[in-house]
Amino acid sequence: MQVNQEDRIAPQEKRGGASGLTIAIVVILLMVAGGIYYFLNSKDEAPQTELQTPVTLPTEIPEEPLVTDAQVPEPEVALVAEPELITPTVEPQVEATPLPALAESDSYVTEQALEVADGMKIDPILVEKDIVRHFVVFVDNLAQGELARKVSPLKAPNGSFSVSDVTDKTYLNPDSYHRYDLYADFAAGLNDQELMATYKKLSPLLNEAFEELGYNNQNFDDRMLKAIDVMLAAPIIEHPIEVTSVSVNYQFVDPELEALPNAQKLMIRMGPQNSKKVKAALRKLKLQLQK
Repeated sequence: MQVNQEDRIAPQEKRGGASGLTIAIVVILLMVAGGIYYFLNSKDEAPQTELQTPVTLPTEIPEEPLVTDAQVPEPEVALVAEPELITPTVEPQVEATPLPALAESDSYVTEQALEVADGMKIDPILVEKDIVRHFVVFVDNLAQGELARKVSPLKAPNGSFSVSDVTDKTYLNPDSYHRYDLYADFAAGLNDQELMATYKKLSPLLNEAFEELGYNNQNFDDRMLKAIDVMLAAPIIEHPIEVTSVSVNYQFVDPELEALPNAQKLMIRMGPQNSKKVKAALRKLKLQLQK
């Protein structure tokens, strides 16, 4: 793979299902609830015992009622007002907004992306057409170690690729790394839970676009995980990286670096600091997808 000035990077965007731990907790709660129910009911029933000594009732009944020295007034009965019935307030349920058709989803997806960005100015780098399809194809290529620049969901970074000549050798210019600062900061600033909520919301559109590629028996989540693993496997190079010019492009002099998949070379060209930010975001996303 040659170093190209049109490099682009896409932001990585749950598969649901109860884990074994969740099921175990539910079972334990049911057992505890059953035990409490049995304990409370057993106390409600008082134990019955047999009378040891028979009780003798008096046989003589007085002919006249007993006279008392004073008339005892009847006790007054206090009227207790019945408590007012309080009708619980039921908040109206907000119906989820139905997803648009895949071909008409660009404005909706842009709105969701900006919401997740939470104030970060990413709208200038978003493509304007077929965002979902571009994203799915880009991720599918990443999972194979390739970069499909023509279908990147983000526009190319500003600034030009540059090199530095030092003692008859050519190195990547560290200033070139800053071209990817906005992308790396965007990935690092994402809230992984909000990102997964949005990702789950858009999953029907993502899977529809994925099926268009001919993957009828595969899940897009699995493809995402594969792409994430490819990017995480990229080495982080802290020392200067020597390159050599080939025609109008550049190649890594180190044969091991030059043999890396194109997607991993992109991580190297982002620079060590940006690469660390992106990898940290990808690890969080991977944990969310595996839940």
